[in-house]
Amino acid sequence: MFSKFNQSFGVRGVLACLLMSVAAAGASAAEPDKADPVSAIKSRLTSSVPGLEILDVSPAGTSGLYKVTTNNKDMIYTTQSGEFFLVGDLYQISDKGIANVTESDRAAQRVKALADVDRKDMISYVPEGDVKAQIYVFTDIDCPYCRKLHEDVPRLNELGVQVNYLGYPRSGPGTPSFKKYIAVWCSDDRQGAMDSAKQGIQVPAKSCENPIADQFALGGRLGVTSRFFRGLIVIICRAGARFLRGGAHGIHQDQGW
Repeated sequence: MFSKFNQSFGVRGVLACLLMSVAAAGASAAEPDKADPVSAIKSRLTSSVPGLEILDVSPAGTSGLYKVTTNNKDMIYTTQSGEFFLVGDLYQISDKGIANVTESDRAAQRVKALADVDRKDMISYVPEGDVKAQIYVFTDIDCPYCRKLHEDVPRLNELGVQVNYLGYPRSGPGTPSFKKYIAVWCSDDRQGAMDSAKQGIQVPAKSCENPIADQFALGGRLGVTSRFFRGLIVIICRAGARFLRGGAHGIHQDQGW
């Protein structure tokens, strides 16, 4: 049920939302404790949306509204009672303009998620001098734009930018592209194998214990999907953890690292 809910509403663009009462659906459940908004929200949502796993409930920064983080990538905003909710991005209008409040929350989640990844599980290209910035790239060996970005890695290193690769073979586990990444990971010289693979040179097949499946799953949780590789690259910058969704051209001029 929730997968249909997600497909219908969660993948829409800006401000895709659903406003509905879950009172009827949850009528058979025990009446939530109105004195405890977190319990009320959890009770109503989990009883009305089978399979929904609530990870966190906290105030959304505006009166009477709570944000709910779940096992689904889309943010849920709900009233204090949990009776009404919407799915999508929340925007704030101020003297400085319009700000995407939800995207700020996502950025914080990305920072935390990447902090939990062992740096030894990444294939990193480190500058010889001082590291001025780091970027985290979910990459696919066969993605042409990913290969184009890889050509820029030496220049990025010259600028003091460390490039950390995480595996996201877009075709998924068990596919030839996925096996290529595993072969690179299991090579004695991972950087050399990555350089060769990005040039289209076949890397000898190898198998070993590896983090590629975990990184692929992490990419999915952070909103990386195969559609981003259709002319786009998914990069997370350490400073502000902003998603950059664009081709390799012009990346040197980005000032947000």
